[in-house]
Amino acid sequence: MMLCWGEGHASPIHDHADSHCFMKMLEGTLREVRFDWPKENDGSATDAACEQLNQKGSSLLELNKVCYINDSMGLHRVENPSHVDGAVSLHLYSPPYDTCHIFNQQTGKKAEAKVTFWSRYGAKVSPVTTPESCTPVVNSCCTEITE
Repeated sequence: MMLCWGEGHASPIHDHADSHCFMKMLEGTLREVRFDWPKENDGSATDAACEQLNQKGSSLLELNKVCYINDSMGLHRVENPSHVDGAVSLHLYSPPYDTCHIFNQQTGKKAEAKVTFWSRYGAKVSPVTTPESCTPVVNSCCTEITE
């Protein structure tokens, strides 16, 4: 999947639904910010998480750089740090997935999100109505939230 990132755009903090994620930079620069998983309270992180997520690192991804993440490595957010230039990245997910979890950085609370697309195979698809609780900032951001 190819993602086009506008100036200052970012993904939500998210997991990868037990998938492997490979990402290669095709144009511009992105910043990957990694986080630890929220601490579980009584085995129910969805409802009980109430602590800020711990940021454990960040790195800049420049032209032709490749990065990898899976759920055992934690969570991440990807962002375009430029307020002038866009960026383009290529993503490979194995196995593919259509839902993931997004996380609130301040509380660690997670919500299920459906992955949606603005285009498929180069053709624009009908826009998706976005709930107020999730604002899409990337062409394939998670837009349907189920709590």
